[in-house]
Amino acid sequence: MNDKEISARIGSLIDEEHKLERAGQEPDHERLRAIEVELDTCWDLLRQRRARRSAGEDPDEAAARPGNVVEGYLQ
Repeated sequence: MNDKEISARIGSLIDEEHKLERAGQEPDHERLRAIEVELDTCWDLLRQRRARRSAGEDPDEAAARPGNVVEGYLQ
């Protein structure tokens, strides 16, 4: 995925998250958690690509890390 595709996926996930939160009923917590993990994974990949580009490296060599890895990062 290139930066544009990753950004589009992030936007799509955010839209879905907001839709679930505004549903007017108890949200699907399992799906919300899955969205949160996928968002973190996408943001991590986008940051990796940007860092590689600014270091003069090939951004296409960046790889998505597993959800359990990106969820363990300290904020």
